[in-house]
Amino acid sequence: MSAVHSFESESMNEAFLDYYRCPEAFANFRLTLEPQEEAPAGFFRFGPEITCFGISGGAACDEPKEKLFDVSRLVRIDGSTCILPFNPTDIARNLRYERYVSSSRGSSWKSLIRRLYYTFRPLFPVSVRRHLQKAWLKGWDKTPFPRWPVDCSVDQMFEMLMRLTLKASGHERVPFIWYWPHGKSSCATMTHDVETDAGLRFSGELMDINDSFQIKSSFQLIPDARYVVSEEDLRSIKARGFEVNVHDLKHDGHLFDDYEKFQGSAAQINQFGVLFGSKGFRSAILYRNQEWYGSLNFSYDMSVPNVGHLDPQRGGCCTVMPYFIGNLLEIPVTATQDYTLFNVLGTYSIDLWRQQISKIMQQHGLMNFIVHPDYLDTIEARDAYTELLKHLSDLRDKAGVWITLPGEIDTWWRQRRGMKLIPEGSGWRIEGTGAERAKIAYATLTDDKLTYEFA
Repeated sequence: MSAVHSFESESMNEAFLDYYRCPEAFANFRLTLEPQEEAPAGFFRFGPEITCFGISGGAACDEPKEKLFDVSRLVRIDGSTCILPFNPTDIARNLRYERYVSSSRGSSWKSLIRRLYYTFRPLFPVSVRRHLQKAWLKGWDKTPFPRWPVDCSVDQMFEMLMRLTLKASGHERVPFIWYWPHGKSSCATMTHDVETDAGLRFSGELMDINDSFQIKSSFQLIPDARYVVSEEDLRSIKARGFEVNVHDLKHDGHLFDDYEKFQGSAAQINQFGVLFGSKGFRSAILYRNQEWYGSLNFSYDMSVPNVGHLDPQRGGCCTVMPYFIGNLLEIPVTATQDYTLFNVLGTYSIDLWRQQISKIMQQHGLMNFIVHPDYLDTIEARDAYTELLKHLSDLRDKAGVWITLPGEIDTWWRQRRGMKLIPEGSGWRIEGTGAERAKIAYATLTDDKLTYEFA
């Protein structure tokens, strides 16, 4: 297994407080006991449905099985303190950073196959690529973890901790700073990875389609291969209120093969970030190593899927909320990519997107879509994309979904992280930059179920 933090490596309360932005007095977690540093990390359950990975006071398994040990039976409440058999900050980071993924993913034969594939990929028509990818992904639907089609393990763990906090504190409700500005129910963002010159030429028409639904988006452009990004390309996208981000370096699938080579590539990528005037980055094909992200001089990244079953690199961050990797904000990809939907699953129905949207909205989370202009070259694909935009537009109007650019999500999430709840009279007020857009919400228990309400 990948390396994980030691049991005491992070504050017990840190991740919970960062997630909810509630007053520190309401977070009071303590370890049941202090296990040995060499205690093995593994999979376990926290409640009936939440899968965790890390070090715990109970039995742990090497693989995510159906019947894992449930450590919730070891939880105790002592006065206002919740005594836990694991460190929730460590568990959150293990899942978000995909430290549960077996190191076998980097085996030499898989690297060789990947290298050969990307060497000859430009020669393959989509029909051939589709068959090769289906062969590579065979058995994806039998992978038990992360849970398909949306995994909310991190978010549900924090909800369980909030339930325990309410029970331990004796308060009827716990105040926190709501996830999205102006009390919006959830968030959605549209992104376009441009893979070919034809896709770049189609970007103007694609912006017209988006503007017809008043939905702005970001374009991720490859800086050093496949096509030439001109100053006019950058100006034309930005002038219409859309964003430009850097998309890998050469889009050849090898960015994360070797750490030393990555360092050199990252320096070039950072230079293109300045040239493009970009705040954000996304790697090719969602290949990634979050432990290396400190070399990227961007404000945010969008390279980590929520569930990676249908991506060449398996894994997933198991959350539908943005999270920080050091000072870099990760805006995870929480919906299936258009290419995967159209060419691997073989459907132009948006039912899967609708299902993912529904599950994400139940968590008040982020819907992050990747739609390539390169693959909107058929009537069926354009019709499916238009149907998706209409559905999102309806949710904005009827369900209070905040549809915005990735850069705006980055700005808001940083502002929210800097805000604090300050006691004022019998209530609370929000202090910090951007507080005028923030809303105070309250977590409460109704029939032992966690519910949220606004002041």
